[in-house]
Amino acid sequence: MKDAELIQRKNDHLDIVLNPARALSNISTGFEHWRFEHCALPELDFDSIDLSRPLFGRTLRAPILISSMTGGARRAQDINLHLATAAQRLGLAMGVGSQRVALESEVNFGLDSRLREIAPDVPLLANLGAAQITGNKGLDYARRAVEMIDADALIVHLNPLQEALQPGGDRDWRGILAALELLVKQVDAPVVIKEVGAGISPKVAKQLAEIGVAMIDVAGAGGTSWAAVEGERARNPQQRAVAMAFADWGIPTAEALCGIRKALPEMPLIASGGIRDGIDIAKALALGADFVGLAAAILPSANLSAEAVIDAFNILIQQLKTACFCTGSANLGALRHAPLHTIR
Repeated sequence: MKDAELIQRKNDHLDIVLNPARALSNISTGFEHWRFEHCALPELDFDSIDLSRPLFGRTLRAPILISSMTGGARRAQDINLHLATAAQRLGLAMGVGSQRVALESEVNFGLDSRLREIAPDVPLLANLGAAQITGNKGLDYARRAVEMIDADALIVHLNPLQEALQPGGDRDWRGILAALELLVKQVDAPVVIKEVGAGISPKVAKQLAEIGVAMIDVAGAGGTSWAAVEGERARNPQQRAVAMAFADWGIPTAEALCGIRKALPEMPLIASGGIRDGIDIAKALALGADFVGLAAAILPSANLSAEAVIDAFNILIQQLKTACFCTGSANLGALRHAPLHTIR
């Protein structure tokens, strides 16, 4: 695919995701089926609640990952700089968008050493699609992606549904697992595997654990539907009809999280996909996530300024802290054991 076509695709994605009515799935994350038991006597100092957690040798002030949002479009440069500034200021981790365009062309749109200069103290995660790690260039792409931003880890995103639906998508997925296994062994960085909104099943998670991945991001259904996004981009009514049939496809985030945690009690997990507020973050952590990722909920702020991103995350952090306070949880370890009841 030509560089111009790839860049246009990324611009299309931004336009659509910034208009949630066009991109959101009708399926729910499943977090609404859980409710914390309120603690009327928390015996805590709110200001002393500890939300910190280590990640890849660095310490986060809150267990939040700014999930991969965009890469390969000119306006992504400002978005990435805004996100990096906020990550550094608040002590959060940041995953960048796909680096494919930056690796295959002479333009990087902000995916370079400036990110590390802006965010020297927080984990930065590089990002490639699974289709880019196969073949002779796979390892080279992975190493360059990490070096490009001095990343602490490499995310490889799995998006078979999106690739099947988008014109010019990568539809030959034979050998992906073997390529991932080689990547884990050969690349000098932890490898994180994530979906892009359709979830990861316990079966697939076990396959990933067996080849030694460092962390799994469940990236479940309930937020942005990339099938719907591709439906909005469709070139004709037939393509749109195929794509929109899958707008509600996927494993809801809470279901994916619970299933993988039960199957793999020790695997570090990120919960993402439709996380909307600090209470969702608290529920995800209580259900077994180690970190929680947000993307679409923050993108409008990222499109404005670093200060807007900081304001948006400060709201989420205060909501999370309040959930800890009202469950009697002095830290994230205590929150994991806070009473959480199912409701229907």
